[in-house]
Amino acid sequence: SKNGILPEQALDLIKAISELKNIKIEGLMTMAPLKEDPELARPFFKATKQLFEEIKALSIENIEMKTLSMGMSHSYKIAIEEGATEVRLGTILFGER
Repeated sequence: SKNGILPEQALDLIKAISELKNIKIEGLMTMAPLKEDPELARPFFKATKQLFEEIKALSIENIEMKTLSMGMSHSYKIAIEEGATEVRLGTILFGER
């Protein structure tokens, strides 16, 4: 039920948004496919971290890459290992819906 953009579309979108002076991008967020084995999320987290660092290195005006949000209750440990600065822990804190 959630949507975003594909990684290969991110840089073009970020460059376009950087021209909007009242909007500031401060990082990236990803949701890896939900799999029983959290280790299967690692390649998605690695790729997002790499994209995050690439965008950060470009020093695009109005873009401040400081937040990397990835990992949820089942995969947060892997996400932290791969460089997440924020994780989303709904189920582990509040239980199943």
